[in-house]
Amino acid sequence: MLLKTRSESNELLIMRALNTRSKLSPQEKKYYFKLEKGFQGELMFDLLTDKLQSDMLVINDICLEINDSIFQIDTLIIAQNTIYPFEIKNYYGDYFYDSDGFHKISGPDITNPLHQLSRCKLLLGQLLQSLGFNIPIESTIIFINPEFTLYQAPLKQPIIYPTQINGFMKEFDRTPSKLNDRHKKLADQLISMHSNKSPYITRLPTYQFNQMKKGIVCPKPKCDSYMISGGDKTVVCKNCGCVEPNESAILRCVEELKLLFPEMKITTGWVFEWCGGIKSTKFIRRVLMQNYTAKGGRKFCYFE
Repeated sequence: MLLKTRSESNELLIMRALNTRSKLSPQEKKYYFKLEKGFQGELMFDLLTDKLQSDMLVINDICLEINDSIFQIDTLIIAQNTIYPFEIKNYYGDYFYDSDGFHKISGPDITNPLHQLSRCKLLLGQLLQSLGFNIPIESTIIFINPEFTLYQAPLKQPIIYPTQINGFMKEFDRTPSKLNDRHKKLADQLISMHSNKSPYITRLPTYQFNQMKKGIVCPKPKCDSYMISGGDKTVVCKNCGCVEPNESAILRCVEELKLLFPEMKITTGWVFEWCGGIKSTKFIRRVLMQNYTAKGGRKFCYFE
């Protein structure tokens, strides 16, 4: 049973916006593409866990903290006698393994995912003990991309390679499991402890409002074009033709502003400028009044 769905991290959403509205450096673009690729790999694994029939609880994309240490788990599955954290890697191409870790044959080395997995298992164990649960943990790395190859692959490591995934998932689904209220209580506790405070937020580039390209970005994935007025009720993408109601487009822009500039007070003027002046301030103010709470006085009204 799925208890927590997956959504894009704040880092990915911010980098996606910056990629469309600003000029990223080559290194920043590389980081952005890495986030996109990682998210797509996690979605691929979700398609597999959606097919599980065994009595298990699935928690996707959870960020936890214990003793001032933050750790993220791509997928956490709670079964009767064991908890299974999964680390999903969407690596592509040829790699090899030696005593120093994982290396790309043509390219820079990568962080050893076994170290990451070990840290996650240690911290999760400490957290479970603090909650009064003494349950075994079996952590696994899933290399999800079918075009990933690892030469000199280590034996007896908790790694599942692309050609092993289908067989592994079938065997995993046969795991004997009958859950009770205590398992559900643990899952609910973990979900309640989920934090949006990511350990990677410091990797984001610096940016300012006046440096960003203004306009309403098309909502279609991978389009990255801008909308133009489609009449009194809609805006339309000048590239793919996607049509969106005016109010929906304005609200997307507001949420994008809140994500990129969390300290900014949302005003009609700021939203009007962010949307590129496509819709009137009168219309934007009406949308804000209908969907948010007005604060402040007449001279300086903002919305929360």
